[in-house]
Amino acid sequence: MIHSNQTVIKVGIADLKFVTAPDAIRTLGLGSCVGVVVYDEVKKLAGLSHVLLPDSTHTRQSNLNELKYADTAIPILVDELVKSGANKNRLKAKIAGGAQMFQFTSSSDTMRIGERNIDAVKEKLKEYEIPIVSSDVGGNSGRTIEFNPSTSELKIRKVRSDEYTI
Repeated sequence: MIHSNQTVIKVGIADLKFVTAPDAIRTLGLGSCVGVVVYDEVKKLAGLSHVLLPDSTHTRQSNLNELKYADTAIPILVDELVKSGANKNRLKAKIAGGAQMFQFTSSSDTMRIGERNIDAVKEKLKEYEIPIVSSDVGGNSGRTIEFNPSTSELKIRKVRSDEYTI
């Protein structure tokens, strides 16, 4: 439910943004990408990262977009939240996405991007000792997600499915 005094901040692919209540934050088109919400319930602060790929160490790009990869985006997400006044010990996470969007006959690891993204996100959050309080990952449907720091609710809309909250 969007209130008249609420702005919804949109997060693009390979991007991350921050929000303070009463505003909400949304990302569209999570296929194999994973939406990572890290938040402080008390301060009503949240950040959302739209992770495209699991690992930046295999890239050959000289001007690396750190927001694209789980291993580089999540540290930025956490550091910026703490700089904005979030308490590191209170941080919690909710994640969604990581679908297998295409059916492959090959069991090649490179094709399992969604699964690898989920694993990389979970691993990085564990390193930071940030508990994942709820998640909606895997499957083969794309998702749009919206997080409201006022209620700590993550609304999820899947293609051909009803909206639900985790």
